[in-house]
Amino acid sequence: MKVFLKKIVWFVMIMPVIYLAIVWNTLPEKIATHFDFNGNADKYDSKNGFLWFMLIMVVVSVGVYLFITNMYRIDPKKYASENKERLQKIAFAIVVFISAVSCIVIYTGASGSLRLNLRFFFALMGLFWAVIGNYMNNLKPNYFAGLRLPWTLENEDNWRRTHHLASKLWFAAGLLVTVIAIFAPTTVSIVCMFSLLFIATVIPAVYSYRLYRKQKSARV
Repeated sequence: MKVFLKKIVWFVMIMPVIYLAIVWNTLPEKIATHFDFNGNADKYDSKNGFLWFMLIMVVVSVGVYLFITNMYRIDPKKYASENKERLQKIAFAIVVFISAVSCIVIYTGASGSLRLNLRFFFALMGLFWAVIGNYMNNLKPNYFAGLRLPWTLENEDNWRRTHHLASKLWFAAGLLVTVIAIFAPTTVSIVCMFSLLFIATVIPAVYSYRLYRKQKSARV
């Protein structure tokens, strides 16, 4: 699996550029590059400007992938190297998300539409959260990925139990966001998305702190 991801990830990174090359002749002179929370276009660019925008997205994707897959090398935590394969999967998920969003924007521009289908975008974001949550459970203590709180970094048991809870919450929240995005109005999807992300982040943080206080009291 690890070898397969390493081989395919580079194709996934450049997929938006390949797609853009295929539809280049069908693109209008002005292309929507930014959309408001209602999905309406509020910023436009020329074809050449759009090309540069896509190339920048590819560069960002490559940069993020290289950083995440190599950050275990500079992490001072003794178990950081054990995160190598997990970080590679997380980095792959991020690359897929960035490329998918880029392709959606290209498709919207090629179709001449001035409106982005936010249902699909939010559903994709929900799936992305679910995938990240799934991998969060197995992360070893480190200074770059996960819930890097003072008490999780200080205690391996606290880190493990906190991320076990966070993994379940993020996975469930991501799937719920996906379902809501498909069936509910855009406004409802936006409110639910931010609310669920807040809840799925705050609950593990509070749990971790309470666990820290409990463990500290037990040592006294």
